[in-house]
Amino acid sequence: MNLFRSAVVQFEPVPNQPSANLATVERLAREAVAGGARLVVFPEMCLLGYWHLRRHTAERLHELASPADGPLVGRVLALAEELDVGIGVGFLEGADGKLFNSYAVCLPTGDVHVHRKLHAFEHEAIASGSSYTVFDTPWGFRAGVLICWDNNLVENVRITALLGATVLLAPHQTGGTNSRSPHGMKPIPLELWESGDAAAIEEAFNGPNGRGWLMRWLPARAHDNGLFVLFSNGVGRDDDEVRTGNAMILDPYGRIVAETPVPAESVVIGDLDLELVPLATGRRWLRGRRPELYGVLTERTGDELDPRAARFSTDPVSR
Repeated sequence: MNLFRSAVVQFEPVPNQPSANLATVERLAREAVAGGARLVVFPEMCLLGYWHLRRHTAERLHELASPADGPLVGRVLALAEELDVGIGVGFLEGADGKLFNSYAVCLPTGDVHVHRKLHAFEHEAIASGSSYTVFDTPWGFRAGVLICWDNNLVENVRITALLGATVLLAPHQTGGTNSRSPHGMKPIPLELWESGDAAAIEEAFNGPNGRGWLMRWLPARAHDNGLFVLFSNGVGRDDDEVRTGNAMILDPYGRIVAETPVPAESVVIGDLDLELVPLATGRRWLRGRRPELYGVLTERTGDELDPRAARFSTDPVSR
């Protein structure tokens, strides 16, 4: 077997404290490397915190933002080079007067690949990205990045696979969100999280508002496209919501390679058997595509909304 050891991490960022979060990233990256990991995937916006950003003014967000080639990402790159591993971190990017929910994958070769969330909804001042991020790695496979809601639109994962990715980094801040769908996720009570009742918290995190929700769709993204999915997530309090962790690694058949049920900070390590990819069902199915039939996917129906409006719309979909 051609095994590649990777790690996905869940932790609770400190809002607006990049130095504190960098210290956590360094500590947990070293723990992952001690376990043999060569690629360590941290959550969305983990260097700054996430859901509280919607309460900031645009001016404050610009103050908190960092350029992709600035000292914040630079420190992560230096750590990747020191440890001889890849490290992926989420941050608020400032570029050309715009803001992006971005994710930097720092490689031990000195390369940095930055993905801008394609469907950003967190704040009206945060723009959505406009390109896919797929790149060669030093380990002989191509990797892609999709941030949180990017993964919920099936076209994005399919395109990432068609661009050659066989390993998908999927950083999130999810679980416990207040979905308007009657059978979607619902909040985890803050009182439960703060109670310290580990058994009750674990039950809630692994129930329909956490892991149970993920199991409805996340394995399908791996299976249908024949790629590994490295799912990293926040855990614990995120402003007025509670993230459920559930960090896991899935193989190209949608099977769970490794995961944690622990409702707390955790590093999940698993081996990717890269020899599974060529004959994976989803990878084989890609060869049966009939692109000439799919023109409707690129045509507007007239119902489209920008990501923020779509995320928060209270109107039922008419078609």
